[in-house]
Amino acid sequence: MRGEPRDGRIVVVGASLAGLRAAETLRDEGFAGSLTLIGEEPHPPYDRPPLSKQVLLGKAPADRTGLPRRRPVDAEWRLGVRATGLDPVGKQVLLADGEKVPFDRLLIATGTRARPWPKPAEAALDGVFTLRTSEDAGRLAERLDAGPGRVLVIGAGFTGSEIASACRERGLEVTVAERGPAPLVGALGGTLGALAAKLQRAHGVDLRCGVTVTALEGDGRLTGAQFSDGTRIDADVAVVALGAVRNTEWLAESGLAAGPRGVTCDAGCRAFDMYGIVTDDIFAAGDVARFPHPLFEYQLLSLEHWGNAVAQAEVAAHNMVNPGPRRRPHLTVPAFWSSQFGLNIKSVGVPTFSDQVVIAQGSLKDARLVAVYGYRGRVTAAVSVNQAKALEYYQRLIETAAPFPPAQGAADQIESPAPVPSDVPDPKMLSHGPTVALTGHVPDRRLTLVQPAR
Repeated sequence: MRGEPRDGRIVVVGASLAGLRAAETLRDEGFAGSLTLIGEEPHPPYDRPPLSKQVLLGKAPADRTGLPRRRPVDAEWRLGVRATGLDPVGKQVLLADGEKVPFDRLLIATGTRARPWPKPAEAALDGVFTLRTSEDAGRLAERLDAGPGRVLVIGAGFTGSEIASACRERGLEVTVAERGPAPLVGALGGTLGALAAKLQRAHGVDLRCGVTVTALEGDGRLTGAQFSDGTRIDADVAVVALGAVRNTEWLAESGLAAGPRGVTCDAGCRAFDMYGIVTDDIFAAGDVARFPHPLFEYQLLSLEHWGNAVAQAEVAAHNMVNPGPRRRPHLTVPAFWSSQFGLNIKSVGVPTFSDQVVIAQGSLKDARLVAVYGYRGRVTAAVSVNQAKALEYYQRLIETAAPFPPAQGAADQIESPAPVPSDVPDPKMLSHGPTVALTGHVPDRRLTLVQPAR
């Protein structure tokens, strides 16, 4: 692609949501060159959110969650093969089968994988699962169909909480272990974390916060678990929901600014090298990307959100085939949703980028509300619980850096109009990671800056 940007060879490493949407956008933008998609999994791109929802509930088979194609992409699909290295000088992607795939421009969209249980012998016990791939979901759903006596969920982030919800909806006994003070606290802070804890217990979950699982027991097959407070339980199934690991190891010798927090790129998705110099032929998008956002003081954000993967992939693809003056930044306000324990939770902005929170509409008592988050006197996020229609208004407040706390709606019954500390915990105190990670600091109630451990 040394001349016309709509010709040449583009390689996309990562054949999931971001990779597929980037490929479609490249063709929509008029790219007429060769296009290759490389994916470690043997399947065509599929949708991951249904895996912890419909699939675990038995409402959809794991192999029927394929992503719809918006248009033909006329690409060579290299599935079931892992990328093991990158030669940015020779412009080649190295594959596990020994092949080298040449490119003129490259998109890194390798996403994340489930963080495994740290003790390999215990992780290998029959009955210990993680949930990330369609195979994971299929195996876990099959085991839940068999009616285990008790399911242990390790980690109470969004994935762990959705798994627990599905198990209770099936009528299964569930214990949830969370190192932090409450479920979802790493993503939503203390106020909504306390609500999540109350709801889980109201739905019959044996929720244990402030503890860790010290051992998974069994002789070939899982029989139980020990906790840091000295207690133990019998369990037939354990689901490890300790967050995600970004797939960047294959880039270790590439010279790019890539590591455990992701591949660092600019707002136009162009990857940085290890010296902070922006590249012009290597781009990143989706869960693996780490990028600055002006709404959040140019902190580098890593997002594990479906909508971000789509929006960032489209920006990356556009910029790969357009000259500098026509390139655009990725400035989408982060958004995500979750369905659990009868609640529909939706969020815009970055709740962890906050020092205060206020219930702007509704009430915690009714579990129908909008919580608005602020940092240093401006609105940075809003989370709705069974009240999603209100979020469009608060998104505009985030985009315009509106003052916090926001003006109260005259028609709204507000339980507690006074802001309270958002109680965003230090990530080191959690069993799970937040769905939004900000490099640099997570402000606590005292407005001190906390540097997460590398």
